[in-house]
Amino acid sequence: MQRLTRSILPVLLLSICLATLARAQAKVEIIPDVVYGHKDGMALTMDVIKPKAGSNGAAVIFMVSGGWVSNYTPPQQFAERAPFKDLLDKGFTVIALRHGGSPKYLIPEIVADVRRGVRFIRYSAQQWGVDPNRLGVFGGSAGGHLALMIGTASDVGDTKAKEEFMKESDRVAAVVAFFPPVDLRPIARGLNAPDDGSVGSRFPALNFEKEKAADYSPIVFVTPDDPPTLLIHGDKDALVPIINSQTIYEAFQKNNVKTNFVTIPGGGHGFQGEDANRSTALMIAWFEQTLGKDAGKPKGN
Repeated sequence: MQRLTRSILPVLLLSICLATLARAQAKVEIIPDVVYGHKDGMALTMDVIKPKAGSNGAAVIFMVSGGWVSNYTPPQQFAERAPFKDLLDKGFTVIALRHGGSPKYLIPEIVADVRRGVRFIRYSAQQWGVDPNRLGVFGGSAGGHLALMIGTASDVGDTKAKEEFMKESDRVAAVVAFFPPVDLRPIARGLNAPDDGSVGSRFPALNFEKEKAADYSPIVFVTPDDPPTLLIHGDKDALVPIINSQTIYEAFQKNNVKTNFVTIPGGGHGFQGEDANRSTALMIAWFEQTLGKDAGKPKGN
């Protein structure tokens, strides 16, 4: 009997997983591997995941980046896990934006990729049933850094660009950043820097010219016209200390940018359990508040 139970249990678990996945897919439309550019013979891609019913016309862009590495996850899995499922259930279209990853590509190239991606999304938004003026962006750690770069250092596009979508602004209407590094000047390491045991040496993307570090530090670019920005950070984060969020929050306040800063007591670099649930709820509430139909028209239009 025990042997029979052991043989049946994996089949039951697989059936449950497949049924869960089928239910998730029934509620969403997935447009996978949308190509927004090429580099070194490789495609730059994003996945667009749309609710089949109850769309609110807004989209949230997820910066797929950890340590400035952009790993692939099948969009079907994105659609069934938090916080993506929660956003889809609230009517948001979710776009998973991938960039050329470290160690092959460094911060300057990575930031250029996500800028390009956001321009492509604005250009293509209406064909996906999305208002290009109601885009939000979020990410954690390196993804939070990239989200803040889009939020603070956007521009109106290049009117002379050969590709039509590159003429679009890369501005968004709202940002949520989880435990983001905000100033790369102390941690940029220079080209081909040796491993010196520092935190920065763990991340090859930081091996770019130190003199360019200010160009990729969100704290440098804070201005009064930045979009509403929510910051969430654990006070026990040993990798990206909470002072990062505190510093840029103060800069947003001084510039009268709509902002909020939430501390997760005891939270480290990444949230689990109730901390994860709380941060997801805060993010969704922020996007509901800032990406409503009456959201202001972004600069550059």
